[in-house]
Order: sequence, then structure tokens, then C-alpha cells
Amino acid sequence: MGKFIMKKTATGIKFDLKATNGEVIATSEVYNSAASCRNGIRSVTVNAPIAAVEDQTAEGFEVQKNPKFEMYLDKAGEFRFRLKARNGEIIAVSEGYKAKASCINGIDSVRRNVVDAPTEVLE
Repeated sequence: MGKFIMKKTATGIKFDLKATNGEVIATSEVYNSAASCRNGIRSVTVNAPIAAVEDQTAEGFEVQKNPKFEMYLDKAGEFRFRLKARNGEIIAVSEGYKAKASCINGIDSVRRNVVDAPTEVLE
């Protein structure tokens, strides 16, 4: 089981979703309040398990309805994903992966690790 880690930044508060092995598998935007950050965590928990995968790296890819994971290539040529909620808002993003298979594994890891994931608040 993974866990969400909420932590303060210079400009607000954000969360990381960590897998069982301690690796960060998804990160949030910076929120203005802890309550907003908790809402973001709730949204990831609800949406990730049911989200379709839209592979934007495939030619002629099929557009999926939200919620969805969008897999894409960044400017450095690495594979990344972003999780969008039902309303189309980005609620979590990944690091860059060298291999597409690793990115797909990251999406699967998010789906597995959000289930019953506790939230830890770092001061």
C-alpha cells in the first residue's frame, strides 16, 4: 500500500504519492491550503482506479473521456503521465521515464497504491 505525503513548499502545500518501496510515483500542483490539498488527494483516490489511459505517443490515438491518464512525450523525449479528474483538471503528474513500459508501470502503480493509502503530513 502506498501513502500520500503532504508537505509545505515556499508557495503553499503539495502532495506526493509514494509507492510501497518509497518511490514517488505522482505529484500534485501546489495548493493554497491544506484543505485544498486534501481535496486533491481525495480526487486522485477516486479517479485513478477508474481512469482510462490515453496514449498520446501513439499515432492516431483515441481520445478518452475524463477521468483519464494522459501519457505523452515531454520536450526531453521522456514519457510522462498526467491524471485528469472528471472535470478535466490535472490532479497528479509523473516524473519522466526513459521507456514507455516504465511509464505504463507508473500508471499501474498509481492505481494500486491509492487504494486505502493513508495521508502523512510533514511539517
